[in-house]
Amino acid sequence: MKLSRRKFLHLTAGTAALSVGTGFAWAQTYPSRPVRIVVGFSPGTSSDMTARLIGQWLSERLGQQFIVENRPGAGTNIAAETVVHATPDGYTLLWVTQTNAINVTLYDTLNLVPEFIAYAKANPGKINYASPGIGSSVHVFGELFKMMAGVDLVMVHYRGSFFLICSVDRYR
Repeated sequence: MKLSRRKFLHLTAGTAALSVGTGFAWAQTYPSRPVRIVVGFSPGTSSDMTARLIGQWLSERLGQQFIVENRPGAGTNIAAETVVHATPDGYTLLWVTQTNAINVTLYDTLNLVPEFIAYAKANPGKINYASPGIGSSVHVFGELFKMMAGVDLVMVHYRGSFFLICSVDRYR
């Protein structure tokens, strides 16, 4: 099967961009108020339960509440749009799964990647993306995205499976 360049770029860009963690360091006062983790699935799903466990862990370690907000529907696009339109201050996070990456290939109207590519080009080597290791699908998609978009991202290795939280913080 041969994909058009546009579809191929959407697939790789979506997968890589949604797997990206930011390379900035927050001031030691972060978080100074509760943080929302928006999950695109119903309560009780594996994504919801994992987000709640991570939220509890972050709350205990950072001394501020991390609240899970479920926004199911439209294949996680409702949750993604909620975060995209939130105030870009780092206090609204998106729980990202493979579904978000797949959506970039299914919907022509998602405008979640162009802003990121522009930022990445303006800030080479300052953005990290999470990967369970060399040769993993995330690593391959990340490297392919770097080549196709002409950006310089840094892969950060994690042991085993991983979770991703992307901030609407506009990649400061």
